[in-house]
Amino acid sequence: MNVASGLPQLLVVGLGNLPFPQTRHSIGHLIIDALAARLHVHMTTDRTMGGVTGHSKVTLGETAVSLILLKPKPLMNITGPSVAGALRKSVKASDAMIIIHDSLSHKPKALSPKIGGSANGHNGVRSIISALGGETHFHRFRIGIGRGPGDAAEYVLSKLPEEEKFYWSGDGIGLDLVCKELERIARKQLESQGLP
Repeated sequence: MNVASGLPQLLVVGLGNLPFPQTRHSIGHLIIDALAARLHVHMTTDRTMGGVTGHSKVTLGETAVSLILLKPKPLMNITGPSVAGALRKSVKASDAMIIIHDSLSHKPKALSPKIGGSANGHNGVRSIISALGGETHFHRFRIGIGRGPGDAAEYVLSKLPEEEKFYWSGDGIGLDLVCKELERIARKQLESQGLP
């Protein structure tokens, strides 16, 4: 775990497909944009990090954090090498990385945090695990999108309903939950280093 200057460091990666914004499958990108807006993190394209990224010292609740946000450029199903490269260039420790992705297995507006385990059928997470050489000890924020009738591929590529967009936006309750979970992970980092 890297704690630079006494600050916990987090790499937060939102999965999605840049050519298909505002879709259920790109909810990770939407949440990264909302975090950047709320926490005043300037985002720019950075080829060395493999996507659109920003880095800033922010306060989550009562905890100061060195926060890196990333929206990988490659399409989700092949995003693993980009995310693995960003991890090596930033926080280094896989348990300092949080992957935010859509989940058909959870109801809309649900946030289900998890660390480790399988990809549970999510191709973006599977690509990351593969690029990390089978390493699974990273955090995942599974964002519920529910499961619609018909073809799952068509459903995940359909537009996210306005109510759900607002829920996860800069002023939404969902983003409050995301920030609380990020603070919880940062506090655990501090505790593991014996810091208050």
